Amino acid sequence: MVTAIVMIKTDQDAIVEAAQQIVAVDGVREVYSVTGGWDLVAIVEGRRFDDLSSLIPDRIAKVPGLRDTETLVAFRAHSEADLEAGFALGMED
Repeated sequence: MVTAIVMIKTDQDAIVEAAQQIVAVDGVREVYSVTGGWDLVAIVEGRRFDDLSSLIPDRIAKVPGLRDTETLVAFRAHSEADLEAGFALGMED
């Protein structure tokens, strides 16, 4: 499974509608409204990199009201449990 984080800028009056349309796209797991330089962040998954290479420009980027996107492709997941185990290496009770 390939995961990408898509940061999205929208027209100010299109944030809610854009989020609703994006989350309805097959392959989009979650969409968050955020503060800062971006309006929305979408978590996207595909079986292969090629799935994302068509999903993002052909479906997400064409949602009305979007002004800009930036995509980050994840190459490793770090869960809280993994991080705690890593920090505990070499520690004795």
